[in-house]
Amino acid sequence: MDLVKSVELFAKNKHAGQFRDDGITPYSKHLDDVVSRLKSLGVIDEQIFCGGWLHDTIEKTETTFDDLYEQFESEITVLVSSISKDMTLTRKKRERAYTIQLKESSSSAKLIKLCDVSANLGELKNSTASKSKKLRLVKQQRHYLSIIKNDVLGNPNYPNVQSLIESANMIFIKFGQRPIPTKVTN
Repeated sequence: MDLVKSVELFAKNKHAGQFRDDGITPYSKHLDDVVSRLKSLGVIDEQIFCGGWLHDTIEKTETTFDDLYEQFESEITVLVSSISKDMTLTRKKRERAYTIQLKESSSSAKLIKLCDVSANLGELKNSTASKSKKLRLVKQQRHYLSIIKNDVLGNPNYPNVQSLIESANMIFIKFGQRPIPTKVTN
């Protein structure tokens, strides 16, 4: 079995029985959405696809860094770890640490995070969450996108990144948030 398929099955198994916020949609649909977005950008790198499948595994399952390291390549594990929040920290400390972590992550990790943000925002229309919870999610996703946008926009290998950011901007505007500039800024 090839590596990407093996990772996909591993991730879907780890998230089995989990659902998105609506309580109906299997969590694996989110993973499918992230990987589909990576494909739409023209990604062909197996490690990036593996990171897309595994991006929430450390954060949302009982899987540890060591579990992933034993199962898969170290590069994949480091990639996943770089976009995983430290759930042992308080929410405020966790978000502060995650902001720094995202800034320092690789361009591959940022590409996965872009697709994760896009998938999370895309799921809002089916969400049964309150308006205030949706707004909180939108603000959080906008914050993450603002951290990574220069690096993902500055990557000439993925010119379609701009379309994902523009789609996100439509949602930000709908929720009364400023759009993210689609030009690289200093």
